[in-house]
Amino acid sequence: MKKISLFLALLVCFGVSAQDKKAYQLFDKKGKKVNYGKLLKAAEKAQVVLFGEYHNNAVVHWLQLELTKDLAEKKPLVLGAEMIEADNQKQLNQYLNGDINQKKLDSTARLWPNYKTDYKPLVDFAKEKKLPFIATNIPRRFASMVSKKGFEALETLTDEEKSWMAPLPMPYDENLPGYVNMMKMMGDHASPNMPKAQASKDATMAYFIQKNLKENSIFIHYNGSYHSDNFEGICWYLKKYAPEVQIVTIATIEQSDLEKIPAEEHNKADYILVIDEDVTKTH
Repeated sequence: MKKISLFLALLVCFGVSAQDKKAYQLFDKKGKKVNYGKLLKAAEKAQVVLFGEYHNNAVVHWLQLELTKDLAEKKPLVLGAEMIEADNQKQLNQYLNGDINQKKLDSTARLWPNYKTDYKPLVDFAKEKKLPFIATNIPRRFASMVSKKGFEALETLTDEEKSWMAPLPMPYDENLPGYVNMMKMMGDHASPNMPKAQASKDATMAYFIQKNLKENSIFIHYNGSYHSDNFEGICWYLKKYAPEVQIVTIATIEQSDLEKIPAEEHNKADYILVIDEDVTKTH
């Protein structure tokens, strides 16, 4: 009788477990499952955390906010994002300081369409906790100039305009796999200036991150995963500008299987965030 009861209890427990649904799972660079606590502990020891995202994924934005909140309890933070361009730093600071409201920020800064759902919670957390929030990206119009005419086009800008990007000349390695793959994906439409435009964004984000590093603090940066995947992009430039900087990278992927990741996804980042492909998109 005892054996039957034990069997039934185990069966019930298994049935409950089998019905559990997870939205995400974390893996280390070797493809081994890890828990959130391990990521938090590693991030706490870093100087820079590059949180690579899918821009329209609801879970990644939730986890960015949760990680930011938890790190803020451990160390002073500086926040920064690809989604706000460097020439809008003044307006962003005015909002953080309470000098303008959200409506004014909307009308004076070039905010992404999904700003209110996905990035405003991060900015408002910085405002509440009086944390710096850095607009790290090169103005899009300047990246467009590079895409059309190369880095040389940036030399025509004013000193003030040049202050909104990484110093010229920007380092560039056309043989970095990420830039090579970009050319391959574009096929016959590829121009050698296209990866240069991407590099101008990567270089500028890295430059403003290193420029705003503070002793005994963590700079957590939110960017498209492709800007830091495979330890390239922002990560490569950060090592150029600050060779000794300690970086933890997070890459995001979407798939149906949360139990394992393909071998080709290994070493994509220090931590790989796998999100169920059915998760709601924010835009």
